[in-house]
Amino acid sequence: MNDYLDAVKKAYSGYWRYLKHEILNPDLENYFYALIAVSILVWILEILFPWRKNQSIFRKDFWLDTFYMFFNFFIFNLIVFAALSSSTVKLFNDFLSKIGLNISNFQLFDIDTLPKWLGLLLFFLVSDFTQWNTHRLLHRFDFLWQFHKVHHSVKEMGFAAHLRFHWMETVVYKTLLYIPLAIIGGLDAQDVIIVHFFALTIGHLNHANLGWDYGILKYIFNNPKMHIWHHSKKLPVRYGVNFGLTLSIWDYLFKTNYIPKDGMNIELGFDKDENFPQDFIQQEIYPIKLKR
Repeated sequence: MNDYLDAVKKAYSGYWRYLKHEILNPDLENYFYALIAVSILVWILEILFPWRKNQSIFRKDFWLDTFYMFFNFFIFNLIVFAALSSSTVKLFNDFLSKIGLNISNFQLFDIDTLPKWLGLLLFFLVSDFTQWNTHRLLHRFDFLWQFHKVHHSVKEMGFAAHLRFHWMETVVYKTLLYIPLAIIGGLDAQDVIIVHFFALTIGHLNHANLGWDYGILKYIFNNPKMHIWHHSKKLPVRYGVNFGLTLSIWDYLFKTNYIPKDGMNIELGFDKDENFPQDFIQQEIYPIKLKR
């Protein structure tokens, strides 16, 4: 038990030092300010090239979604996830050791032995495909869907809608990514950040008030004209469509793509969303209250 407590303490103290350093040292190379810079950049694109021209620059729930950005990417890590992830990884590794295995047994090869560009590409493809499948699970299973409703409660699309999601999603995504990434070995932290920010930027653009589909590249990259249908209130299939996070190619390969027409002004949300909470606290406790 002491080992787990030590892991939690180290996780908290380490993350707190990291967060202080990020905030107190303004630099586009640190995560805190790079996230803000990417968000402002995509917001400016929305202002300059709005798809829905009658939509306010400060659209419905703009500030709520902005708070979600800081909560999900920073505050949640400080409160829960740093400790949870460290103790869970240790618990998992201890379990493997008891049955005569360790995490290296899952590693098929070391991604660092590949050329840099190929390693980054493989890491990105494995991550994105795993996240595509995880996203499908969030829609498929009612227990997970109750958490995912927070993201789908968005009624007007804008870049910051990308950042509105329940913290449980972070737990689910990170947990399901653990084994696939262990199989291919790890990249340097700097390389992981590069892939993460590329995916983050595409995610911002997918939710932005922009009428772009990237031409022929729409069959590879998710885009605003495709992703808005994922948020449509009325769909022909029960469990949703267009699950791609960064890449759309998985949807085209597995026949979950759906873009019947221009979706600029379609109604967003889900059935009976008029009863869904409108404030942060109530949205966070909604799945727990519902279960009770």
